[in-house]
Amino acid sequence: MKKIKMPTNSVEIENLVSGDVVSISGVIYTGRDAAHKRMIDSINKGEKLPFDVDGQGIYYVGPTPSKPGEVIGSAGPTTSYRMDDLTVPLLERGLKVMIGKGKRSQEVIEGMKKYKAVYLAAIGGAGAYISNSIKSCRVIAYDDLGAEAVRKLVVEDLQLIVAIDSKGNNIYETGRKLYEK
Repeated sequence: MKKIKMPTNSVEIENLVSGDVVSISGVIYTGRDAAHKRMIDSINKGEKLPFDVDGQGIYYVGPTPSKPGEVIGSAGPTTSYRMDDLTVPLLERGLKVMIGKGKRSQEVIEGMKKYKAVYLAAIGGAGAYISNSIKSCRVIAYDDLGAEAVRKLVVEDLQLIVAIDSKGNNIYETGRKLYEK
């Protein structure tokens, strides 16, 4: 298992290979469709983003409300392709890690190759398990979006799989080929 401390850099990202199991610790941010749309609108207007995306990771999640005494509710991944039309401008600004579930578009994969980023897969349906790795959670932008607000998360040993690496190797393609034989 490879360990990644967030924020990260291109050198560390280029050492990850599709299929690797990674453990992430440090700060990551959340963002889904509505938050991505607002961030891209901000970019288009020349406004500041709610956080500096350079070297950062975005987890595509809309967590459930936390129970008393808990940091966060269930925090399972959402389907990533819903952000595909809104991803490349963030990669251009240094986004290095995207976390979600499911396939990505060719446009996003080309952006990952060009800007040295990776797409990490979280296990769908394991939101309660994943939330155990989240040590703090704070809304930092777009509070009016509820579950889709941008949150700053501090994670410890969040275990994920490199689905698509910075060279474009894609576990969704290579894995299928292994079982077609």
